[in-house]
Amino acid sequence: MSTQYTNTIYLIRHGENLANVTGEFSYKRIDYSLTAKGVLQAQQTAAHLHEWHIDEFFSSPLKRARETAEIIAEPHHLPVTLFEEFRELNVGDLEDAAPTAENWDYHNNILAQWYHGHLDVSFPNGESFLTLTERGKRGLHKVTWGKQGRVIAIAGHAAIFTALVSAICGPESLETIRRGKKHNCSISEIELTTSEHDVVGRLVQWAACTHLSGEAANFVPAVPEFKKQSAGTEEVTQVR
Repeated sequence: MSTQYTNTIYLIRHGENLANVTGEFSYKRIDYSLTAKGVLQAQQTAAHLHEWHIDEFFSSPLKRARETAEIIAEPHHLPVTLFEEFRELNVGDLEDAAPTAENWDYHNNILAQWYHGHLDVSFPNGESFLTLTERGKRGLHKVTWGKQGRVIAIAGHAAIFTALVSAICGPESLETIRRGKKHNCSISEIELTTSEHDVVGRLVQWAACTHLSGEAANFVPAVPEFKKQSAGTEEVTQVR
């Protein structure tokens, strides 16, 4: 009989940082701190989670995630442990490219190929869906193996959380994930079962953000908007 452990995982997207505003691709070289709004979002999230029981905090090493985790963990008097496995999607050569509509369209076309089942398609010198989710699963396995009934919070990023949850929570989770917007400091909850060689999740809640209010709820679009000229007028379009 194989050994299994079950724990609750909160996946918390980081607060707003400059790359959200500029639309820059940010995997490793681009690494901004939170904006003032991002700090406010993290503070409101900390207030919301203050009375929740959380045993451990982990984070992506990127500043925006680490700073978010530290703000949320402070009322719990718990340290934040950084895990390379929770870093954002490696977009490869795109990180050195300008955040233009064309480059975002290229980015989103790769995600569309993943959506249609071409999971081995990679960003040039970057990751595929398969390598991204395997990395994330390794991280989840490391933070849960040998633990039972723990509540674990992880601060990280929209792309890796979306791919990871869709990979481990089964096809029944996909429609919920597709409908939900992954705003800054949104909270997702999964019940995670860890065995010796795998992790399997059950999605409890996806990308909840009703705890944010005022300026903190004035969200920057997850996908940048670009202006174009059409029939003599200026229109705003969103690259998808």
